[in-house]
Amino acid sequence: MAAPSRQAEIEVALLTGGQDPPYAYGLATALSSVGVRLEIIGGDGVDFPEFHTSPNIRFLNLRGDQSFDAGLGKKIMRVLRYYTRLVRYAASARPKIFHILWNNKFELLDRTLMLLYYRFLGKRIVLTAHNVNIGRRDLRNTLLNRLGLHAQYRLADHIFLHTEKMKRELLDEFGPRERAVSVIPFGINNSLRVTGLTRSEARGKLGISCKQKVILFFGAIAPYKGLDLLVEVFLTSLQCWADARLIIAGTPKAGSLGYMEKIQERIRSDANSERVLQRIQYIPDDETEVYFKAADVAILPYREVYQSGVLFLAYSFGLPVIASDVGSLAEEILEGETGFLCKPGDPAALAEAITRYFQSSLYRELESRRQEIRNFANAQHSWNVVGERTRDVYLDLLRSRSAGSCEARSDVQ
Repeated sequence: MAAPSRQAEIEVALLTGGQDPPYAYGLATALSSVGVRLEIIGGDGVDFPEFHTSPNIRFLNLRGDQSFDAGLGKKIMRVLRYYTRLVRYAASARPKIFHILWNNKFELLDRTLMLLYYRFLGKRIVLTAHNVNIGRRDLRNTLLNRLGLHAQYRLADHIFLHTEKMKRELLDEFGPRERAVSVIPFGINNSLRVTGLTRSEARGKLGISCKQKVILFFGAIAPYKGLDLLVEVFLTSLQCWADARLIIAGTPKAGSLGYMEKIQERIRSDANSERVLQRIQYIPDDETEVYFKAADVAILPYREVYQSGVLFLAYSFGLPVIASDVGSLAEEILEGETGFLCKPGDPAALAEAITRYFQSSLYRELESRRQEIRNFANAQHSWNVVGERTRDVYLDLLRSRSAGSCEARSDVQ
């Protein structure tokens, strides 16, 4: 039997879990460009105009609205409605490959019963594991969490990870077949609308002088992100920098409101509180470039992480990054060229790294070095590479499925 071709007959259902719009957009457009026909399962948050104009993409809004301010009754009803729609979709879906980018809110259900259901329907399951064990990072690594992960990794036909370090951890802890695991880059954010907004214009929108040193913390706020450490360093070790400003832009993750309130109390109690600009809210895509273009450096003072989308977002604007040496961040930062690393959880080390950056040629020559940072990111994290490697895995799964079907028919004959 002839092997499936590389044309649009490769049909895949892309299950986004309604999360991570930049990754869903980047992967979908990359796959579409190499002839993969996609049915994207998502919600309002990942509904891009391009998903309705590409001939290779069909967007199915099964989740709808996911606003956090909905009442409990409404949240329960929309979850039940979503799973009902998902079960019905899977039963009649044409694609033989189900590629899961993110699970839904009920992790255990998605890791076990839903995967068993997809396999019962004859689907091949591809999983992108952005985190090997997010429970360990969030201090909820229970037995039930580990059992659910074991089930998910064993039920998947193929698993994508973003770094070799993540692959080693996955193989050591959960033991899937090594040939069923691939490392692909974390594609650089290409979903944001970038305008001709200049650095001075961006700072003007935020009320910041062009002469000030601007440090940015951007993204979801939670204890593992280490924002409390950065605030303490800024208010104490860097207090001699009268021209420094710290921008905090993002919203607390679920369960982290108390953590954020303590940070805000610390800021309010300090004489230099006016030097901290807080935007504790969801930052829409059309406002994101203001913060990255206004900043001189992005800080990732994480205590625990596998990979960071904020790092690649900063790189897409040619912005250097100072990050803790955790997870795989060291693999993505060229010391003195795209940023600096420091020891995690160490205020003195973080303060020293920030000082070193503002004394470096990278800072002094930032405007002329931005394109080098963009080029580095694009070379290492091209969506073209991600799309081609992902498509090749789909092809291998379809070939093995076809070969298995032929062998089964031969046995019957």
